[in-house]
Amino acid sequence: MLNQTPMMAPEPFRFTPQGGEVVGSAFSPTFRALATVIVGGCAIWFAQLWSRGALGSSTGVSTGAGWFIAGLVLMAWTWWSIMVSRTRISKDGLHQRWVWDKALPFDDLAYAKLIRVPGLGWLIAPRLYVRTLAGKFTVFYGATPALIQEFERVSAELKAFRSF
Repeated sequence: MLNQTPMMAPEPFRFTPQGGEVVGSAFSPTFRALATVIVGGCAIWFAQLWSRGALGSSTGVSTGAGWFIAGLVLMAWTWWSIMVSRTRISKDGLHQRWVWDKALPFDDLAYAKLIRVPGLGWLIAPRLYVRTLAGKFTVFYGATPALIQEFERVSAELKAFRSF
């Protein structure tokens, strides 16, 4: 006979950042500048091709130009998201403004790991890889020292909490 007794849910993880809430840029200034140069360069390239008539029909938008414009729009949207992306850690959980907002309450957190590229923190923002109790994963970026310090604390405290 099967045991019909429901399993107890794990104890919820609680975390309070130092100072109550930490907010900072998700991406480094160098990365934002590089993204600006790339998107701006592609826009200038498109304008030059268009002015020379190298994209096909001069009377309208050709298929080639249409795809180029669609690509530029996607690049511009991603660029804008990089420029305004902010990560917030509060007592309620993690939140990042991005192409689509990401949020994760601490009570649903099962695993967290800070991932860095040694020597390239000035370019590639450290990120907190997290998994929920249901197994979904999300990545939160943080480019400020305060965010990185809190990412380290979340990871260490969660590891100690879940090791019982």
